[in-house]
Amino acid sequence: MSQEQYLKKKMGFWSLTTLSLGGIIGSSWLFGPWVAAKLAGPAAILSWIIGAFVITLIALVYAELGRVKPETGGLARYPLYSHGKMLATVTSYSIWFGYCATAPVESSGVIQYANQFWPGLYDVGKEQLTTSGILAAMVLMIFFVVFNYFGVKLFAVTNNIITTIKFIVPVLTIIAFFMTGFHPENFSSQGFAPNGYSAGLSAILTTGIFFAYTGFGNVIMMSGEVVNPRRNIPLALITSLGVAAVLYVLLQITFIGAVPTEMLANGWSGIKFDSPFANLAMMANMVWLSWIITADAMVSPTGSALTYTAGTSRHVFGMAKSGFLPSYFGTINKKFGVPTRALALNFLVGLLFLFPLKSWTAIVAIVGAIGIFKYASACVTVMVFRRVGLTKNNGLPGMQFIAPMAFVFATLLIYWTNWSKVQLAITGLIIGIVCYLVIFFIQKHQSVEFFGGIYIIIYILMLVLMSFLGNFGGKGIIPDPYMSVIVAIFGLAFYYFAVYNGVWYMRKRGNIEELQESISEIS
Repeated sequence: MSQEQYLKKKMGFWSLTTLSLGGIIGSSWLFGPWVAAKLAGPAAILSWIIGAFVITLIALVYAELGRVKPETGGLARYPLYSHGKMLATVTSYSIWFGYCATAPVESSGVIQYANQFWPGLYDVGKEQLTTSGILAAMVLMIFFVVFNYFGVKLFAVTNNIITTIKFIVPVLTIIAFFMTGFHPENFSSQGFAPNGYSAGLSAILTTGIFFAYTGFGNVIMMSGEVVNPRRNIPLALITSLGVAAVLYVLLQITFIGAVPTEMLANGWSGIKFDSPFANLAMMANMVWLSWIITADAMVSPTGSALTYTAGTSRHVFGMAKSGFLPSYFGTINKKFGVPTRALALNFLVGLLFLFPLKSWTAIVAIVGAIGIFKYASACVTVMVFRRVGLTKNNGLPGMQFIAPMAFVFATLLIYWTNWSKVQLAITGLIIGIVCYLVIFFIQKHQSVEFFGGIYIIIYILMLVLMSFLGNFGGKGIIPDPYMSVIVAIFGLAFYYFAVYNGVWYMRKRGNIEELQESISEIS
């Protein structure tokens, strides 16, 4: 607690809610409905609804963890407590790299839209930033760091204003298109699910839908800076996700209805845009709306990047506390109450992502496929905490059903993702496990640290087999929905094995009393 004492508890319900919405409403509203419609047609509406349902279950899991042990950088710390260093290492680094990629992605989105005002920042032919564009994105990333540097109070006030502005524009877009330029026949002319319902299931992870909703994680990252966390964290998570789900479903409906009918001659996969909603506004002779959307295309990604910059610095702080990064990065600036060294490190790592990134859709697909693993592990941890007696009176009603259901759906989302994307994501996790094994032998960790997270290795192997045999880019040996049912059954079985694995670790490690004392201090 020597460093955490310098954190400022300044964030209340509204600050947390706008923090979550600030992460959720970013570039995804500008691109997600278009990309999802290209893949799934009108069935993309169901994709957003299913995605919201699954992420809400996961958010409730984190809400309980935040009530039981509110801690800055909690996403990195919770798996360490329940399953040890191997699982925590793999989870922490996957979260870190995924979050570090967000600021460059959002910066690139801002600069791409800015190209309409300052040509030369973006090469339309090559679909990538020019040298000038990369430099401009770097300047924008510095701006994110500076705003977060001067403390959580300035960040909270600024984020509240930005979130309010960027929430108004999507709502205005929905109203404007419903009143003019809406084509109801688009929902049936090509069929509701022209590529089958399986395309709608794949769209959840590969088109930015899941990526959009994961902005709620910033609330957990900053839970150590929250006033009355046991009330405000669950309330803010449920409120922000409920609002976001309604907004995104309406945006998807709006986009499908706004596409000119003649553009669907070659099907939904043939629609081409560079600035989807802005282009549609121009086609509908709403020049004023096109300009507003273009302006918001700079504000929305900026707001999301600000929240992720804040959240990721807290994650690095948690990693340093856990020993996954040098303790140098686990220091809080006493004056501003911010982990400023972590901010600087994330900026440098972000630059490494900025140069090779070339496609918004490619990066969100990979980040979504990798990110789902960290949420699956939290579903296990929350029940491990209950089984060893840490939760006491801080649990949420029905968690004994919510946690396994969330884990099963997380498993299904990975299975429903195209096999090529799963291969890349799982390869990254396997590399993380190999790296930990090297550290395990060099630092001579106790064997309990390896066996405490043994379930993740078996789980990954099971997912590889199921994805390879399945119908989403795999061999298609067993047709769906039967294969999905099999995956769900296996997922549920592995859930209870993982909980047993965690309870065994915590009792073997003997860290339960220490955690109980720290929870009592927070209380």
